[in-house]
Amino acid sequence: MGAPKGNQFWKLRAKHGRDKIFSSPEILWESACEYFEWCENNPLIDIDYKGKDADRVEIYKIQAFNLHGLCLFLGVNTAYFRQFKQSLKNTHSDEKCEDLEKDFSTVITRIEETIYSQKFVGAAAGLLNQNIIARDLGLVDKKEVENRDLILTPEERERRIKELKDKLGNDN
Repeated sequence: MGAPKGNQFWKLRAKHGRDKIFSSPEILWESACEYFEWCENNPLIDIDYKGKDADRVEIYKIQAFNLHGLCLFLGVNTAYFRQFKQSLKNTHSDEKCEDLEKDFSTVITRIEETIYSQKFVGAAAGLLNQNIIARDLGLVDKKEVENRDLILTPEERERRIKELKDKLGNDN
């Protein structure tokens, strides 16, 4: 059976919504730094065999910082992180709340820039796969190819074909 019409049970709640996972921007930054340190202290290990005796060699490779890895490390999902970031754009009349939001926004921007920079520098130095990182960072080498034949009118196309045949000495 549902609640009776016109009830106001919701007013009895002690609070609305869940607590924020990070109570301060400093705690968020410290947690992100722990993730960055963890990545640096736990490199990926590639096994290779070198030399005529095929000696086993462990090659340590850096882990690329990424938002998904950070969120797993922090115990949140990427949707929570995006929603938290988006919620900071809401304006409040409380000056203390505005300052806290600006501080959180600054920390989130610093986290995103740290991730971007580590990937970019790692790829530029050849430590990370340049193609994968370039796509992830949205860096693309755009080449615009203009195919003028596609924009010719039928008459222009026929004239152009005739010119090319004449140059080749074809009278077909």
